[in-house]
Amino acid sequence: MWKIAVGFAIFAGLALFVISKGGDSVDMTGEKHGSEAVHAPAPAAAAPAEAPAAPAAAAPAAPAAKP
Repeated sequence: MWKIAVGFAIFAGLALFVISKGGDSVDMTGEKHGSEAVHAPAPAAAAPAEAPAAPAAAAPAAPAAKP
């Protein structure tokens, strides 16, 4: 029984430590719905496609082996 009490005390101390380190950035209000919900901004538009690499036919070929 005493192990449960010690475990609870350690867990409570750890929880208070984590909350105190979070400062003002910890939101303890639970789930948000409606207008107060914070959503991430929409991702930026994808960058335009880069020019494709030179076609394989334009790449220099390895010299042919001489017979």
